[in-house]
Amino acid sequence: MTIELLNESFKEKVFDYEKNKEWVFEGDKPAIVDFWAEWCGPCRMVGPILDELSEDYKGKVDIYKVNVDENPELSQASFQWRGNPKCLWVVYQKQPLKKLLKKY
Repeated sequence: MTIELLNESFKEKVFDYEKNKEWVFEGDKPAIVDFWAEWCGPCRMVGPILDELSEDYKGKVDIYKVNVDENPELSQASFQWRGNPKCLWVVYQKQPLKKLLKKY
């Protein structure tokens, strides 16, 4: 299953935006971070797909979810995003793939 991240766990597993001004990925394998909201229809459609992918790629890719209503500081402070849904694709030891950041 996907892993729900809160502010502190996001900083430990993905990016400590308070400590670092430049991107420093904290993970040890590629990751997908889904920024979602319960009221967002497309977000709810993507959720089961990410759950399935997390099983298929268990141990190879970490798949995280961030509820932006419960953690608004993460999408705004970390990436200056507004609006949902957004997905962040992180290749291990590289910059996040910003070209793939788009609405579903």
